[in-house]
Amino acid sequence: MQPFTDEELAYLRTQRLARIATSSASGQPDVAPVGFGLDDDAVVSGGLDITKTVRYKNLLENPRATLVVDDLASTDPWTPRGVKVRGSASIESHEDGLRIRIVPDVIWSWGINEGREKRFSSVERRTVTR
Repeated sequence: MQPFTDEELAYLRTQRLARIATSSASGQPDVAPVGFGLDDDAVVSGGLDITKTVRYKNLLENPRATLVVDDLASTDPWTPRGVKVRGSASIESHEDGLRIRIVPDVIWSWGINEGREKRFSSVERRTVTR
């Protein structure tokens, strides 16, 4: 079962940048801007040499991550939209390097899935079942 709605997939395919949050084993947080893509039911992010990044070191100690993709559809009226994904993260070989794969456990979205039940304000939250 696809964890993302058709509307979320369409939105994510129009975006190129995200922010990924990781945490060390001791709980020291880090957030970094990254490029990303979709691969099957996961979000993936690579780079030239991710082994030199804080996120790489954190994921070796604590294989959990959150990724946020958001923008403003309009400033007048104020219309934010986005997708937030929290899940297990792994480091995998891909083409000429390594990349991070995040398999969603929980997905939040706002300003995207029209007519769906919202958890609070305009944010929809759902747990991904496999």
